[in-house]
Amino acid sequence: MQERYSRQTRYKPIGEEGQQKLAGSHVLFVGAGALGTAGAEGLVRAGAGNITIIDRDYVEWSNLQRQQLYTEDDANNRLPKAMAAKQHLTSINSDIHIEALVTEGTAETLEPLIRQADVVIDATDNFETRMIINDLAQKTKTPWIYGACVGSQGMFMTIIPGVTPCLSCLFDQIPVGGATCDTAGIISPAVQIVSAYQQAEALKLLTGKSGAVQRGFVTFDVWNNLHMKVDVEQIKRNECPSCGSQQIYPYLQEWNMPKAAVLCGRDTVQVRSEALKRISKQQLVQRLEKIGKVEANEFLLHIVYERFRIVIFNDGRALVHGTKEVKEANSVLARLIGM
Repeated sequence: MQERYSRQTRYKPIGEEGQQKLAGSHVLFVGAGALGTAGAEGLVRAGAGNITIIDRDYVEWSNLQRQQLYTEDDANNRLPKAMAAKQHLTSINSDIHIEALVTEGTAETLEPLIRQADVVIDATDNFETRMIINDLAQKTKTPWIYGACVGSQGMFMTIIPGVTPCLSCLFDQIPVGGATCDTAGIISPAVQIVSAYQQAEALKLLTGKSGAVQRGFVTFDVWNNLHMKVDVEQIKRNECPSCGSQQIYPYLQEWNMPKAAVLCGRDTVQVRSEALKRISKQQLVQRLEKIGKVEANEFLLHIVYERFRIVIFNDGRALVHGTKEVKEANSVLARLIGM
């Protein structure tokens, strides 16, 4: 094992002591898409001892262009991303303990995970989840690394509670209607650069070298050869509801938690349903087989109904492909399942 990490321990800022700290560390990846797979592979190869991955989605063919861990078999079998990632990461480094969770990153699911993590890596595709991460990180005093990319552009920022501004300081309200990978496309180099920065920041924090952490908001455009760092020290707001003097953590409040959401420009609506939780998978399959062909694995089932593709996960979530309207998605599920 010493040989395995020998090139890394020869790097003096890490050394043997830093490698031991890495082995005892715990990293949470919220999302197992492009940033999540690249970052998780890098830290698994580096020897971060404990990795938790939470993701709500499954592997599709459009993912393979940039989500580096996945294969054609994963897409054909519609494997949940978290489980496919765990499978491939374990084959890279069997000494790492990897926990995979196929569920949505909500305040309820994320809080215990963030409490046990040393660092949280943002690999999500929406600002609602990022704001939840931000509030929970402030509440639990856990460092996290924001990252995003679209087209040929990328950005990242390391957020240390009590030290740096938080994401709410930067964004007074959630950005709406911005470009997404589905509307503007994305090239893999933008992903790799953001992930490389996130991995480097995580290594600094996990090996006790927080003094080397990037103190600023970094953005770049790899196609147009642009790179910029914004000094954000003065942006920290005393009145910020997430990190200011009177913290209320607005994105952890019940009134701020949607039951349905349009997914990142994908012509898809996700619906969380207590009714779906109460129906056993066997009963659901039996009911749906009367309507059409049901394809199922141990994590989810899939059916084509009218002009929609519907994927139902074991945790009570449904993805309705073919609409961007929440009302229409709920109507489809009501007709299909009787919700």
